[in-house]
Amino acid sequence: MRTINYAVNDNITVKAYLQSLNYSRKSISAIKQNGALLVNGNHVTVRYALHRGDTLTVQLPQETRSKSLITNHIPVNVLYNDDDVIVVSKPPFMNTIPSRLHPHNSLIEAVYGVLEKLGDKSVLHPVSRLDRDTSGLIVFSKHQLTHHLLTNKIEKHYALFAEGHVNNVGNYVCPINREDDSIITRIVHVYGQHARTEYKLMTYYASTNISYVRAKIHTGRTHQIRVHFSSAGHPLIGDTLYGGQPIIARQALHAISVRFKHPITGENITIEDDLPEDFKPIQNEEEDIWQNRIS
Repeated sequence: MRTINYAVNDNITVKAYLQSLNYSRKSISAIKQNGALLVNGNHVTVRYALHRGDTLTVQLPQETRSKSLITNHIPVNVLYNDDDVIVVSKPPFMNTIPSRLHPHNSLIEAVYGVLEKLGDKSVLHPVSRLDRDTSGLIVFSKHQLTHHLLTNKIEKHYALFAEGHVNNVGNYVCPINREDDSIITRIVHVYGQHARTEYKLMTYYASTNISYVRAKIHTGRTHQIRVHFSSAGHPLIGDTLYGGQPIIARQALHAISVRFKHPITGENITIEDDLPEDFKPIQNEEEDIWQNRIS
């Protein structure tokens, strides 16, 4: 059972204190029913009046893993791990979570394999997800509470290679909708959902007419980066669904950096990844960007 201790610096009720930490009503209710609240080691209710100098201990409810998930030991690169959060780099051609077409060998099952070796019985909740063919960083919380506290709080940066000479800096603010005759393809459409992608050109390879770009998403629409760049005449290399050249076997899109405030400690966390090996065929042989990291 995960136990969290807080040093109280105000005179306030337990409920109000937890709400000040952005605990949801659902989380507080779950703690009341299946967890515990203690002040200076003594059990209390949410109506208890805290005083400056008290120690509030929150025992989070024990969670149960889904029986449909089968732990595997597919190698996965762990870049950050503590009692509340684990950040890993997803390889391409792997689902974040099981799907009907790919019921097993998903990333979440591989991360359970990592936790099994560590003796960690946490229950994982994906805070961010990636398309099957997109690689890069994914954040998992280890409890429903931390999942709630991190939802929509993660800053995500991507590395991509796109056709043509992309502008030095830009901001695509184009609504995205599902194409009428497809359950997969998305398009820019006036009646679509708001979507914003900010980007910066890192390198332009004139000999191959390819741009290496950093992008930051402000919304999380399906295929957002792929659709925005394609609609601007710069489809991603390998993204044949949206008109890209098949230089590699998937879209050249990699989640290279995540930034967030730790849901419990409040520490500012920045995790960076390397570019994947399968991007190398896109590279201009006379230039070397493979050891560079996006900051």
